[in-house]
Amino acid sequence: MMSGTGGGGQLWAISDLHIGYAENRALVEAMRPASDEDWLLVAGDVAETVEDIRWALKTLAGRFAKVVWAPGNHELWTHPSDPVTLRGVARYDHLVEQCRDLGVITPEDPYPVWEGPGGPVAVAPLFLLYDYTFLPPGCVTKDEGLEYAHGTGVVCADEHLLHPDPYPSREDWCRARVEGTERRLAELPDGLPVVLVNHYPLHRHPTEVLWYPEFAMWCGTALTDDWHRRFPVHTVVYGHLHIPRTTWQDGVRFEEVSVGYPREWRKRNRPPGRLRRIVPGEGEGR
Repeated sequence: MMSGTGGGGQLWAISDLHIGYAENRALVEAMRPASDEDWLLVAGDVAETVEDIRWALKTLAGRFAKVVWAPGNHELWTHPSDPVTLRGVARYDHLVEQCRDLGVITPEDPYPVWEGPGGPVAVAPLFLLYDYTFLPPGCVTKDEGLEYAHGTGVVCADEHLLHPDPYPSREDWCRARVEGTERRLAELPDGLPVVLVNHYPLHRHPTEVLWYPEFAMWCGTALTDDWHRRFPVHTVVYGHLHIPRTTWQDGVRFEEVSVGYPREWRKRNRPPGRLRRIVPGEGEGR
């Protein structure tokens, strides 16, 4: 476990930058910390190509004292527009190498500890995927859920672009990631709060407001439903849903911090690309 420097600063979060859109790329170009000691948590879906992912993370790492990245599904796509044709675990490992070259913390690195205002707090970037356990009402199996989704026309592009190689399925990859991450979280020092940073919500409740409930199948796993109670969680940071908001579950704060697509953020009454402060949290001193 790595310790950050003490002093001032704040710990911010953002996700779903989707810099393949020129308007979103401009948002990243304009992002700045409030102080030289600020950290930034990036909860996935930076872009679809390795070149774009590297540009965004390099830009942010050059400005923030520390950048922590958790992958989204878009980073894991083997997209036709990307000359890097790696699939599955090999693609993820390649992205981890890119991050390490830039000094960006990944789910494969020791969890850093924020020692600034509101700390100490461990920061755990997670890579967990999903396993089709967030099924539509009336569906009992993955096949039933997918049949329902195909009937409505709401099917995640992961079905064509996110390959689990060498695992036989995305849900097998998910279960392996969950098991390994559980072991690491259990090894955290007693009493040390932790910010969990994952692309997907760790509990199903945030998906209850989706316009298309069947999309929840690609939004997480029931295997993590009790993590906010089992572990000393300060805040759960996530994205993916493109519904930025704060919710509470069993007294734990869940922060959806996505930017989303331009067609989405243009409809909102607040400026796009604003960072969300995670630590100090509301009511905590600076």
